Amino acid sequence: MKKYLSNRKAIIVFCLPAIILFCVFIFIPILQVFYYSFFDWDGVNKATFVGLANYKRLLFKDPVFKIANANGFKFGAVITVYQLVLATIFAIAVSDKRIRFRKFFRTAYFIPVVLSVTVVCQLWGNVLNADNGLLNTLMRMLGVEWSQNWLNDRGTAIYAVAFVNAWQWMGYQFALIVAGIKSIGEDFYEAAEIDGATSLKAHWYITLPLLKDTFNFCLLISVTGGIKAFSEIDIMTGGGPGNATYTLTYIMYNYAFGRQKFGYGLTSSAVLVIECLVIILVLNWLFKDRETPLFARRKGAELA
Repeated sequence: MKKYLSNRKAIIVFCLPAIILFCVFIFIPILQVFYYSFFDWDGVNKATFVGLANYKRLLFKDPVFKIANANGFKFGAVITVYQLVLATIFAIAVSDKRIRFRKFFRTAYFIPVVLSVTVVCQLWGNVLNADNGLLNTLMRMLGVEWSQNWLNDRGTAIYAVAFVNAWQWMGYQFALIVAGIKSIGEDFYEAAEIDGATSLKAHWYITLPLLKDTFNFCLLISVTGGIKAFSEIDIMTGGGPGNATYTLTYIMYNYAFGRQKFGYGLTSSAVLVIECLVIILVLNWLFKDRETPLFARRKGAELA
């Protein structure tokens, strides 16, 4: 292995196809996004350079930007809390050999992930429908004089759509965390058991600290996924009511493909890229290894 790793030419040859694909489909398009964000362009005719005008308009004059930006972080917060908390609890539970039907639960939790986004949105659209939705109908059947217009209320629409996304993709994070737990050696848990640690303390001092890198990745995909949310919003609310469920991605879609203002729409995309990059850098800094794992710093008396 050392012989191959020390061969720089071999490394370059094997890495080159991936680098080329990355540049063609990701890096170059990102550069084009930033380039055209400085132009007034309809996507067909000659672009007119306008400098920072698009950015000034978006950041300081467009009232929808604040709504869209806030919605992105609300969306990300909902799916992060829902997915990360539930996925961790379920993953720890099904990793316990004492739990029966573990294989069934692993499959059941992952089923929503393989479903079409359209199917999931139609399903939950019927559940959350204000007039004859399953949720409001169930409340009336129970004699509860309460109903909520989930998708047409400016205060609840973004949270309802975020919940649908969180419900569908929780299984993906569940699979990642299960894989992370499997990579932890049994020796750690055996040592904790010998020291008299309960199952709860063993997971608190061993499982969670050793899943730090997995949690970092899960946070990255959930937070950035919330900021760039689009599919569920487009299908379930169309950005409404009014502009209550707009995100930066929806602004880009609306201006670029709805109004043929590609320059302004790409400005929204550029801001989105910057925000995602900042979030990635912050999370990587927060999860950076600064000292030994938590469980290694705990004394045996604390585990007891």
